[in-house]
Amino acid sequence: MNIIIAILIFSIIILFHELGHFLLAKWNGIKVNEFCLGMGPTLFGVTKGETKYSIKLLPFGGACMMEGEDGESEDARSFNSKPVWARISVVVAGPVFNFIMAWVFAVIVIGMVGYDRPVLSGVMEGFPAEEAGLQAGDEIISMNGYRTHFYREVSQFSLFHPGEDVDLVYERDGKRYEVTLSPILDEESGRELIGLSGRPFDRVKGSVPEVLVNSVYEVRYWIWNTIDSLKMLVTGKVSVQDLSGPVGIVKMMGDTYDTSESRGGTGQAILSMVNFSIFLSANLGIMNLLPIPALDGGRLVFLLIEAVRRKRIAPEKEGMVHFVGLMALMALMVFVMFNDIRNIL
Repeated sequence: MNIIIAILIFSIIILFHELGHFLLAKWNGIKVNEFCLGMGPTLFGVTKGETKYSIKLLPFGGACMMEGEDGESEDARSFNSKPVWARISVVVAGPVFNFIMAWVFAVIVIGMVGYDRPVLSGVMEGFPAEEAGLQAGDEIISMNGYRTHFYREVSQFSLFHPGEDVDLVYERDGKRYEVTLSPILDEESGRELIGLSGRPFDRVKGSVPEVLVNSVYEVRYWIWNTIDSLKMLVTGKVSVQDLSGPVGIVKMMGDTYDTSESRGGTGQAILSMVNFSIFLSANLGIMNLLPIPALDGGRLVFLLIEAVRRKRIAPEKEGMVHFVGLMALMALMVFVMFNDIRNIL
């Protein structure tokens, strides 16, 4: 049952992404040939008007197939017949819809359980934070210029910025103070820390405006979490062996559901799935904006070049780049799926 729920949530997030492309395509008068959920052979399909709506065999992925998107078309309503900024809006709409969905999920979670303020519960003995005079009750305002809104941002800073000096701004009794801390090695964890302690699971509930605003910060938190993770991958601080694809993500969601259900019942399990979906939807939005051929970000690069040059790049050249990119992505997907299955077994 947990795996079915995980697949359902994963599919809804992908469907909402494709819905963004679909609605903006319709808005701009672009003909949509097929709107589908999943990949592979069609299990079920129905045609309404000019568009076929279908469900594919494999429950991962989805597509909004527009006339002339990947080739030439004489149709006046084809994708490439529209102005460049109209096409840019269609491409960007998918990731934007993911961020909107992540925000809606965040409103639900924060509205029900609150948010973790960046307030210290104490400091670690013998670490720079103690030597600088920080103490329980201090609120962390920023770290190296990054404005913090949750304690999770404070606790994860050393993970994504190992060994870096930290220009810390904190508030005590209405007054703000600045201090620079140099991390030292914590032999127990093997990480370089500045010695801050807090309670990320202690949540406070706010008013409706506070919920709406902090939900924006929640999405921002997961966006930067994804970006920092990608930086660590590019710089070799984490291995491609640590990557997870759809199989691994569904497995993680299933495990999270089981753990939450055993601790707090079905309601808690469902809430944990909604919370997981914030990360998943924001992650999908960022990944699709990467300037990789065949992804939305890759298409966006070509469209921006066209907007600057005021001349479209030769379709056959663009098509070849996207084809090579697609083949590379498929190879990566096979590798990641194999890695997921190996980790599960």
